[in-house]
Amino acid sequence: MVQHIIEIQDVTAGYGEKMALEHANLTVYDHDYLGVIGPNGGGKTTLMRILLGLKKPLSGTIKYFRNGQPVKEITMGYLPQYSSIDKAFPISVYEVVLSGLSRQKRFMRPYTIAQRQQVTDTIAHMELSGFEKRPIGALSGGQLQRVLLARAVVSRPDVIMLDEPNTYIDKRFQEQMYQMLAELNKECAIVIASHDIAETLANVKHVACVNLKLHYHQNPDIPKETLEEHFLKI
Repeated sequence: MVQHIIEIQDVTAGYGEKMALEHANLTVYDHDYLGVIGPNGGGKTTLMRILLGLKKPLSGTIKYFRNGQPVKEITMGYLPQYSSIDKAFPISVYEVVLSGLSRQKRFMRPYTIAQRQQVTDTIAHMELSGFEKRPIGALSGGQLQRVLLARAVVSRPDVIMLDEPNTYIDKRFQEQMYQMLAELNKECAIVIASHDIAETLANVKHVACVNLKLHYHQNPDIPKETLEEHFLKI
């Protein structure tokens, strides 16, 4: 039986007097692969922040579950939008990826040998071996996205959240990324918000089209006319 891991009910959210989401309902399932699409400014990032627990809705509820039972939180890996990263911050590739395990580290104790090996393996999987000591300010846009994706997946989370992951990634790594996400989906749920509609629909299982309102589709094979309706400005 497929169980839900995140559930939002009748959620409304905004910034000041500007509404970003109105009366949204959504369920993310165990081993789900959900694509979040919609026009720029339509509420995709707001929805992602609510799912992550980074933004409190004005009204409505958000609940987390594990093995069908309500829990206070679940383990989530997050790849934010590229524009939110401060490349001037003095931190190395290895340190960025290691930070993805910070919630698993025991208080006032060093990272374990197994955790450090986990970081090394993830860096290698992202084809970033040899970049461990390089500061993030010295990376290309595509290399930095790989590092941030490595940080998101290193903890082997219950769900991975990716907000516009295709930004600054070359076509070759984009294909590798989706292949890797397909493998990760065997172990966890994935929620990906993207402006790349065709690529998203070609890879996900379910779709949430967000344009102030949220329209959920069980099947990614959405008729063009329906997509156009969803993308019309409110």
